[in-house]
Amino acid sequence: MRGQISFLAPPPGLSPLVDFTLREIDGAAGLFVLEAVEKDGVRLFVLDAGTCLPDYTPVISDEQSAALGLGQPEDAVVLVVANAGPSGTTVNLMAPIVVNKSTGVCAQVILEGHDWPLQLPLGQRAA
Repeated sequence: MRGQISFLAPPPGLSPLVDFTLREIDGAAGLFVLEAVEKDGVRLFVLDAGTCLPDYTPVISDEQSAALGLGQPEDAVVLVVANAGPSGTTVNLMAPIVVNKSTGVCAQVILEGHDWPLQLPLGQRAA
C-alpha cells in the first residue's frame, strides 16, 4: 500500500494535519513513512502489522469500522507507529492506524478493553 491517506481526525500531537503520503521504505518490507502533505518535515514511521506482527489481532468497534467505511476486515490495512529511542525501537499496539485500503480514509483508533501494550519492544511477540 502507498499513496495519499486522510485521517478522519488529526493524529494525537499533529493537529491540524490530516493529509499524509504513505511511502514504503526501500529494502525494508512492511516499513513505511507517513509524511504530512501540508507541512514539510512532519513524519511518522509505521509498520504494516500484517507483515511485521503476525500475532497482532486488534479488534475495532462497529462504530470505528462504519466511520472508516469498512465492510469486512480484508478492507483494512493496520499500521502501528514505531518510535526509536535510546534503548531500541518500540511499537504502539494500543493505538493502531486503521486504513481503508480502497479509499485511503484512516483513523488512529484506541483499542479500549484490550491489553495491547503502548510500547512493545520491536522483535518481541505481540500476544
